[in-house]
Amino acid sequence: MRDYADAIAGFSYETAIAERLSGKLDAINACVECCDRHALPGRIALFWEGRDGASETYTFAQLQKLSAQFASFLKSQGIGPGDRVAGLLPRTPELLATILGTWRAGAVYQPLFTAFGPKAIEHRLQASGARLVVTDGANRSKLDDVADCPDVLTVGGAKGRGIRRGDFSFWAELDRQASAFEPVMRKGDDPFLMMFTSGTTGPAKPLFVPLKAVAAFAGYMRDAVDLRPEDAFWNLADPGWAYGLYYAVTGPLALGHPTTFYDGPFSIESTCRVINKYGITNLAGSPTAYRLLIAAGKDVAGPLRGKLRAVSSAGEPLNPEVIRWFADQLDVTIHDHYGQTETGMVLCNHHALRHPVHVGAAGFASPGHRVVVVDDEARELPAGQPGTLALDLEQSPMCWFPGYHGTTTRAFVGKYYLTGDTAELNPDGSISFIGRADDVITTSGYRVGPFDVESALIEHPAVIETAVIGKPDPERTELIKAFVVLAPQYQASPELAEALRLHVRNRLAAHAYPREIEFVAELPKTPSGKVQRFILRNQEVAKLREAGVPALPGRPAA
Repeated sequence: MRDYADAIAGFSYETAIAERLSGKLDAINACVECCDRHALPGRIALFWEGRDGASETYTFAQLQKLSAQFASFLKSQGIGPGDRVAGLLPRTPELLATILGTWRAGAVYQPLFTAFGPKAIEHRLQASGARLVVTDGANRSKLDDVADCPDVLTVGGAKGRGIRRGDFSFWAELDRQASAFEPVMRKGDDPFLMMFTSGTTGPAKPLFVPLKAVAAFAGYMRDAVDLRPEDAFWNLADPGWAYGLYYAVTGPLALGHPTTFYDGPFSIESTCRVINKYGITNLAGSPTAYRLLIAAGKDVAGPLRGKLRAVSSAGEPLNPEVIRWFADQLDVTIHDHYGQTETGMVLCNHHALRHPVHVGAAGFASPGHRVVVVDDEARELPAGQPGTLALDLEQSPMCWFPGYHGTTTRAFVGKYYLTGDTAELNPDGSISFIGRADDVITTSGYRVGPFDVESALIEHPAVIETAVIGKPDPERTELIKAFVVLAPQYQASPELAEALRLHVRNRLAAHAYPREIEFVAELPKTPSGKVQRFILRNQEVAKLREAGVPALPGRPAA
């Protein structure tokens, strides 16, 4: 184990890339870094487990061939460097072939979470200008309702071209392609991913992730996750989101380490089965999943005790009882990690670095970053004073975030990037997360922008106005609650509330629908007409306190 002080000394992208990757800032390709350079005989890249018990193993060499065939297909369609290719796929080998093949061609991969409905998909495709969507039979029908949908490549589709123009069958098309394709080299500042991050006053915002970020992702796997050659690694996160795409795909593969995909919903049974079948020793996921494991009690503690060497948590703060349970019942250390889609993981309790672990703290800045707490005037605050969590860009050579695509942002003030989260510096140099400074909702490990849910609700003819908040919840951290002002011709009823819930679920995403709906006569607003969600949120917190509900996870009252 290295000392933290040694790890943070003398960092730059050039040294990090030389240390972790084979490319250079003026000639790099993500498929080479995450596949080709590890394509030694028999070296495994993917363990895939289906929900029905079927399983497959893929080597780096096999994925190298599939990526070449996919890149050849892209070229045949006129798709090349800088073009966007979207993936609406579950955790399957085809997903990994799509990602790697997109990178091989110098194109940019854009994830689409499979729980998204047509509205969420349409916004992201239109904002990205994607040239192609790769999907499977289970999700193909969602694209029928997407305006100006690009060409579609479907896994499990009919042989050859589909019935409609621009509809292709995945394996039939790949079988037609050459199995060799020279990787297209790009520069370190060129993008290889296009992500979307939830916002509060507008739709999800797009951002490009540059190729130089691969070095930062690999560094997180090495320093914070402590991924060792002898480990069997599993990240529970879906690659449709940043934590899964950055650290279940890019990070481990860049280190030449196999990753594990389970193509199925989270359950206690499947989690225990995969950990035991593949001998998982290094696990990553969200506190929501870990709380479900705790709820299972002895059914989990017995089968998993002593199996795991390191456990990492991200997406929301770890409760102290989760840390204690993993130590007492599973005999393993679980560490909290903090990051954003915009930055990757930048504040961690590092498994592989020797430093103090402050209970309840998100940890210390990742090597190559300087993380601080600032006031409203962007002045750094001393220990003990809450403020906004920020990155000092002048002293964060590994920070790769270039800003949002096609829009301006107030997140950059002077030399600082402001995360929008509230935190506090501790005397030992660690930083504790306090809560969200904006209205983004964290539910079951997913971050949901209230604007997206409100936009879906407004589409329903019964809704005139609506405001959506995160209500503290012991299982999900927050559940989504909507306050709705109805049109005069509609009457509030449980049946209408259920209809609105299903409307959002079908239009947006399964995780993003409001589990609670309250019909109100009006919404609290500022004199300028802006809805004051914090008032509604504080009212819900007060109700829980009056009901005697104990302290719950989630944001503090404003």
